[in-house]
Amino acid sequence: MPGEQPYDGARLLMESLTTLRPEVVQGLLAACKSVKAKRLFLHLAEKCGHAWLKQVDIQNVELGSGNRQIVRGGRLDPKYHITVPLETEQEVP
Repeated sequence: MPGEQPYDGARLLMESLTTLRPEVVQGLLAACKSVKAKRLFLHLAEKCGHAWLKQVDIQNVELGSGNRQIVRGGRLDPKYHITVPLETEQEVP
C-alpha cells in the first residue's frame, strides 16, 4: 500500500535511536518547522519505548492544531493527532 513503506522505514530507523541525548532532541524539535515531522517523530519514539523521551518536554514543542495524515485509511493516534497505519497499534518489540 502506498505510504506505508516510508512509515516502516522511519519506524526501523527510530528503533535504532536508543542513545539520543534528550537536550539535543529538545533543541531539534524546537527548531523543526514541520508539525507532521515532529508528531511522527514523537509518535514513533513513544512506540519504540525510548527512555530518553521521558526527559523531553513535549509541552514546549509546537505541534500545531488539527489532524495530520501520514497514511490513508489508517488509525488516528489520539495523542499526536496523526493518522498512522493500522498495525502500529501493537508495540514495537
